[in-house]
Amino acid sequence: MKKLLLLAILGFGIVSCNDETESASQLPPDAKPITLTDGQAKRIGQDNEFALDLFRRVINFSKETNVFISPLSVSIALGMTWNGAAGETKSEMENALKMSGMSVDEINGYYRILQTTLPTIDPTTKLTLANSLWYRSGFQVKQDFLKVNINYFNAYVRELDFSKAWAVDTINQWCAKKTNNLIPSVLDAIPDEAVMYLINAIYFKGIWRHQFEKKNTKQTDFTNEEGEKVKVNMMFQKDTFAYAEDEKAQYLDMPYGNKAFSMTVILPKNGNTTADLLEYLTVDQWNSILQNLSMREVEVYFPRFSSKNKFLLNDPLIDMGMKLAFTDNADFTNIANKNLFISRILHNTYIEVTEEGTEAAAVTVVEVGYTSVPIIPEFRVNKPFLFVIRENSTGIILFMGKMGNIELF
Repeated sequence: MKKLLLLAILGFGIVSCNDETESASQLPPDAKPITLTDGQAKRIGQDNEFALDLFRRVINFSKETNVFISPLSVSIALGMTWNGAAGETKSEMENALKMSGMSVDEINGYYRILQTTLPTIDPTTKLTLANSLWYRSGFQVKQDFLKVNINYFNAYVRELDFSKAWAVDTINQWCAKKTNNLIPSVLDAIPDEAVMYLINAIYFKGIWRHQFEKKNTKQTDFTNEEGEKVKVNMMFQKDTFAYAEDEKAQYLDMPYGNKAFSMTVILPKNGNTTADLLEYLTVDQWNSILQNLSMREVEVYFPRFSSKNKFLLNDPLIDMGMKLAFTDNADFTNIANKNLFISRILHNTYIEVTEEGTEAAAVTVVEVGYTSVPIIPEFRVNKPFLFVIRENSTGIILFMGKMGNIELF
C-alpha cells in the first residue's frame, strides 16, 4: 500500500522501460519499494490530497483545455517557503498543503526522503529534483532559514544583485539546466520589491516498460471537449497491464522501466466527463482505484501528445485557504526581520508522450518581496523652507532660519 501511495504522487505523468518484443528475462527487475515510516506514509496521503485539490482549482481558474502541473514541485517549493512562515500565515499554509499531525522535523524529513530516494529507485528512468534559493544582494536572511533549506532540501543558495540585467538570465539558466532545457525561461523581469526566489525544478524521462511500436501508430479521430473531431496520431499495443473499471471510468496503469513509476490513465465512460471524475476523485477513492487494479491483457489505443503550460498559482492557493501569505499581513519573520509576503507563485510545465516513453519537466517559483515597494523620495526645494544648523553629538541648535524668497546669488 505504501508503494502504491508513493506512485500516486507522480501518477498524473511519469515514465519507464522496454520493448514489447523483449522477453521477460530482458526486462529490468522490479523496483524494491521505498521504505517509509508511518508518518511519512501519512504525509504522502496528505500530499496526494493537496495534489488533487490543486489540480481541480488550477483547471477551474485557468479555463485552459489542456492542463499539466507537478503537484510535487509545488509542494516542495511551498515546503521550503513554509519554513520561513510564522503565526497564522504558517497555519494557513499548513491547511492548504494538508499538513497535520506532524512535527516540523518530520515534515522536512519527509521532503528530504523523497528527494534522496525518488531519483535512484529506477536506474532506467532519469528523475532529477533540484532546489535553489536566490536572495537580493544586501538582504539579511536568517541563517536558520538558510540551513533548513540546505540541510533538508539540498538547496543551492546564492546572493544575487537583482538590479543587474543579467540576474534574470542567471536564474533562468539554472532552471533550463535542471529541466534539460524543456523550460528555458520562467522569469521575464525581477520587480523592485522582490527580495527572494525559492525554486523547485523537476525533470523526468522514462521509457515505457512495454513500448508502442511506431509502425502501429495511425492517424485517427479524437473527439475534444467541445465535441469536435480532430486528427491525432494514435499509438497501439496489446499487452498485459494493470487495469480496472467501474461505472464512471476505465483505469489503465502503464509502467516505466522497473515499474517504480507509472502513468495511470483515467478514461471517463457512461457519459461522464473529466470534470465529473475530478469532482468524484478523492484520496480515498484514488487509493481504492489503485487497490482494484489487476493484471489483464488490454488493447491500448493512446494518442501521442505534448503540452506546455504556464500558471500563476496565487488565486488557486488563495482559494485553498492560503490567504495571508499573499497580503501585507503576511508573517515570514522566520526568513528575515522584514515585512515580507509572497508576490507570485509561477508554475511552468512541459510534457511529451511518444511511443518510446515520457519526458516531463516543471519549475515552481515562489517570489518573496517587501509588503510595500520602497519609495525613492524626491526632495525638490522650490518653495519656502526652514532650516536648522546644529551640533550633532549634543543636539544643540546653533542657527535656525526660514527662507521665504530666494534671490539670484
